[in-house]
Amino acid sequence: MRLLVSVRSAAEVAPAVAGGGEIIDAKEPSRGSLGPVSPGVLAAIDHALPGEVPLSVALGDPTGAPAAAAAVSAALQAVGARSGAVYVKLGLAAARSVPAARLLMEGAVAAAAAGPARASVVAVAYADHEAAGAPAPAVVSRVAADAGAHGVLLDTWRKDGRDLFAHAGSGALLDWIEQSRRLGLVVALAGSLDLDGVRAAAQLPADVVGVRGAACMGGREGVIVEQRVRALRRALMDAAVQALGRTAEVAS
Repeated sequence: MRLLVSVRSAAEVAPAVAGGGEIIDAKEPSRGSLGPVSPGVLAAIDHALPGEVPLSVALGDPTGAPAAAAAVSAALQAVGARSGAVYVKLGLAAARSVPAARLLMEGAVAAAAAGPARASVVAVAYADHEAAGAPAPAVVSRVAADAGAHGVLLDTWRKDGRDLFAHAGSGALLDWIEQSRRLGLVVALAGSLDLDGVRAAAQLPADVVGVRGAACMGGREGVIVEQRVRALRRALMDAAVQALGRTAEVAS
C-alpha cells in the first residue's frame, strides 16, 4: 500500500517527500474535499516535486463533461510533461444521474489521453454520498470502469471530524474494494484518517491510502510536518510486515 500525502503549496512538497510520501497530491483544503489549487500553485508544486515521484491533482466535482474536460486540460497544461506518473481526481457530486456521471468521466478520460502528461483518471466516490448528492460508491466504480478510468478513491465529502470508518465498516469497505478490483480499478482510501485510521485502512487490500490532516500540524488546513508523515509511513510498513507474518503462519 502506498502513502499519498496532499499538499497545498510547493513549500509542503519537501517535508511530504522526506517523510515518505510516495504520491504527492495537489489540493487546497479550504475549498472542500477535492478543492483544486490554482494553476500557478500547481505548476510550483510540480516544479518542487522530484520528477520520478507520482503527482496527483484534485479537480473538485465538475458540473458536467465539458467542465471536467476543461479542468483536466488546464491542470495538465500547468504540469506539462513529467517522468513520473500523473493522476487527476474528479468527484461526481454534481452529476445528478448515472448517465451524467458516465458522460463526465468519459470527458475527463478523453481530455487526460490528449494531454502532454498522459495522465490517469481517478474517480472519487464519497462514503457519505447521500449528503453530497453523489452516486453510491459501487455505482461510481462501475461508471469509472465503463469510462476507462484508471482507479477509484473512496473519500468523505463532509470534513466534520468523522473519518471514513464512521460512514462505512471494514466489511462494507472490503466488499467495495473487491468489487472495484474485479472491475480492473486501482483502489484508494482516504477520508480524515488519523494515525489509527491509517492503521485500520492498512488492514484492507487497497492500493493507496491518502492523508492530509494527519500529516499536518494544526489539522487539514495546517502545515505538513515531516515527522508526522514519517509516522504514517511507518504505520503502513508495520502493517505490511504483520500481514506477511500472518500469511506465513497460514502457509505453515
